Amino acid sequence: MNRRPFDPRLLRRVPAARRDLAVLALLGGLTALLVVAQATTLAALLATAIDGRLDRPALAGFLIAVAGRSLVAWAQGTVAARAAATVKAALREELLAAVGRHGPGWVAGQRAGQLATLAGRGLDALDAYFTGYLPQLVLSVTVPAAVLARVFFADWGSAVIIALTLPLIPVFGALLGWQAQAATERQWRRLSLLGGHFLDMVAGLPTLRAFGRDRGQVEVVRRMADGHRAATMKTLRIAFLSALVLELVATLSVALVAVPVGIRLLGGGLTLSTALLVLLLTPEAYLPLRAAGSRFHASMEGLTALDEALTLSAAGPAPGGPAPAGPTPAGRAEPVPAPDGRGEIRFEGVTVAYERTVALRDVTLTIRPGERIAVVGPSGAGKSTLLNLLLGFVAPTRGRVTVGGVDLADVDPDDWRRRIAWVPQRAHLFAATLADNIRLGAPDTGDDALAGAVTAAALDDVVAALPDGLGTVLGERGHGLSSGQRQRVALARAFLRDAPVVLLDEPTARLDTASEAVVLAATGRLVAGRTALLVAHRPALLADADRVLRVEDGRVTELAPVPAGEVAR
Repeated sequence: MNRRPFDPRLLRRVPAARRDLAVLALLGGLTALLVVAQATTLAALLATAIDGRLDRPALAGFLIAVAGRSLVAWAQGTVAARAAATVKAALREELLAAVGRHGPGWVAGQRAGQLATLAGRGLDALDAYFTGYLPQLVLSVTVPAAVLARVFFADWGSAVIIALTLPLIPVFGALLGWQAQAATERQWRRLSLLGGHFLDMVAGLPTLRAFGRDRGQVEVVRRMADGHRAATMKTLRIAFLSALVLELVATLSVALVAVPVGIRLLGGGLTLSTALLVLLLTPEAYLPLRAAGSRFHASMEGLTALDEALTLSAAGPAPGGPAPAGPTPAGRAEPVPAPDGRGEIRFEGVTVAYERTVALRDVTLTIRPGERIAVVGPSGAGKSTLLNLLLGFVAPTRGRVTVGGVDLADVDPDDWRRRIAWVPQRAHLFAATLADNIRLGAPDTGDDALAGAVTAAALDDVVAALPDGLGTVLGERGHGLSSGQRQRVALARAFLRDAPVVLLDEPTARLDTASEAVVLAATGRLVAGRTALLVAHRPALLADADRVLRVEDGRVTELAPVPAGEVAR
């Protein structure tokens, strides 16, 4: 975990923020000059006022310095807020790109909650870092340097005391900061676990209710939330303790300067104007360091989220797992043109090994153009992994997959996916119109082609029953449609895609008999004349298959033709 107050990866990964950070540095230098000017003019003004005179130039200079500091402070806030917005937008875009690059398997399980928490609350915590801590970090460098230079020319003895005591604040701040950093990391881990578990629980709430386990999960969430509360309180205790320590060190340091200055002033060793100047400038030297220390604790959650976002968005494949599908890695040749999908598909000694299991073992398989292959086997045997290999969601640990003699590892996965129509087990429908959901894979398709896809998928009666037809806005996940109707929408997407390769992952799962018959008829029309790979549990899907493959324990074997009612389970 990165413990530095500024992560240099940020400048490389978000170049758009460089200008704002450079402006912040310039404003920090200007603030230092204005601090010195304000103290100098105020010291001269007070020294003359004690004698009953008014130094008008000093008064004018003081007012100008105060107005200048106010203006610069406003500019710092504006630039810092803009930098925060730029960085958050860029990191969220990188996280989404990483999800697309690695594929659905990368975000499965606990990582889904981790990413949701990170992209939401986690990156929002960067506001405190950019608008609070980072400007103070700049000032903690520029202001003490300017104050030391000015005090040295006025009274070098006081400058020596300031120079010796200034390092005490960052030293004590670092000692306490290490403890606070460890506590913040524990707090963030607990929050990520809580977010991931809560997301999984909400997604599976119907199942939990059906089996009467929903109340048990309430207690689990309560325990996790209590753990997060305890970690948060421990972090806050350390932050409050550090603020007390820094204030005490700064106060004692100012006293070490003020007491000798007062004694020397009484003894005639210093003029009144010089003494006032030193006493006004000394607190200004410690103030940015104290403020940076307190703001650092407020920004720790953002720093932790920043490190995690930069690490996750640049993450490569897990050791021993399949390489992520995505842009060509550095050092490899440019992607070759994707095959048109009408050639022979070959799996050559393909093994897919994840961190804790092997999904496929040494699979060698040939699918001829236009052939319809049914895949059967127990749940978790590796059937969906076969489809994911063709979709580019996973890559082989060993072996290769070729289409028309072209290795899919060498092509742009997005270009290849345009040649594929995919109908998953649970088609995800978005909160958009029915027409937009059908056009998901072919957004530029005209109305005539859209109407043809609706008819081919036997979706006409559904469209007719909706209040606005194809313009009806659906709820998230297709709320308002039945399972069979959602599956027909997925088939309409595939018809509209008009791709040479069709992949179907148990399209009739969880459907009643009537819905299954409609989907099966539409499926038969979809795979006609196309190369098709169908994952099937129900016998009805096997009727039109040219070959039946069985996947068990990661190994693929071909079954002899059998009656549909005797499909191996």
